[in-house]
Amino acid sequence: MRFSLFAHMERWDESESPSQQFENLTELTQIAEAGGFGTVWIGEHHSMEYVSSPSPIPQLAYLAARTSTIRLGAGTIIAPFWNPVRAAGEAALLDVISGGRAEIGIARGAHQFEFDRVAGGLPASDGGTHLRELVPAVRALWQGDYAHDGEIWRFPTSTSVPKPVQQPTPPMWVAARDPASHDFAVANGCNVMVTPLMKGIGEVENLVGKFNTAVRDHPEVPRPELMVLRHTHVHGAEDPEGWRPAAEAIQRYYRTFDAWFGNRKTPVNGFLEPSPVSKFAERPEFEPESLRETAVIGTPDEVVERLRRYEELGIDEYSFWIDNSLSHKAKRASLELFIDEVMPHFR
Repeated sequence: MRFSLFAHMERWDESESPSQQFENLTELTQIAEAGGFGTVWIGEHHSMEYVSSPSPIPQLAYLAARTSTIRLGAGTIIAPFWNPVRAAGEAALLDVISGGRAEIGIARGAHQFEFDRVAGGLPASDGGTHLRELVPAVRALWQGDYAHDGEIWRFPTSTSVPKPVQQPTPPMWVAARDPASHDFAVANGCNVMVTPLMKGIGEVENLVGKFNTAVRDHPEVPRPELMVLRHTHVHGAEDPEGWRPAAEAIQRYYRTFDAWFGNRKTPVNGFLEPSPVSKFAERPEFEPESLRETAVIGTPDEVVERLRRYEELGIDEYSFWIDNSLSHKAKRASLELFIDEVMPHFR
């Protein structure tokens, strides 16, 4: 099981500048590369400061120049927000700039807030139609001339300019949750990325089961890879209460996610207050004690033990999701401890 880093430029108030955010992202990526991480992933989000990333591709293109070996993952671009010709060309350009290190993830999208501002109010639940049309169109454009007459997009013969370095195409990933999404990804030769969010190991097993079912249903396709994205924080063994600040920070992250996902309040300059703790009084999965168990939080030995189960499940890539509302200093210390005292057990 290999490891990757999943990171956005988090901004929780005006005290940190966007320039400092980007330097923080760059530093974390360079630490991850030096420590043996295989990929850095950055997602796409719009007008939300806590996940500042209007397009992962220019961020990754910059990181390509500041790194040499780590792969650069768009994880993910949101299908309804992209024209296939533009998606193919920009992704291929990233592959050229990076010398063939691009990984391209595509998702249906989730936040209605973003759809209201970027996709003309299209229901977020309709994003799957765009994803299923975008994936084969982008792949075809990467490989040569292609005309498209679909349900969403129509264009005459075109092609990706430039062409990607990786042939026949860069690796494609699909963010999947329901069985149909897993089936589509596997049938189309795409790797799969899954996110259990605040649910426990049972949800991981459930998602792995959906993936394995799709693999069994498509013996004609070589087995794709499976990545699990999980909030992760490592603290020193000398601090038995070191889990608590991380669990409380991740709770804040999910309360903020809930506020944006609810789409009921107008944000102010890209900021939105987290939903109050009282809203989750009947939701024990939001308690810090629960998040300690469902997120991967613990001492190095505890984290190694937790990750052994992921390895046993046949997961190909474990993505260390470092977004958590903690300070950059705290995140850096956690990442370095993971590299020094967890990763050697998986080599």
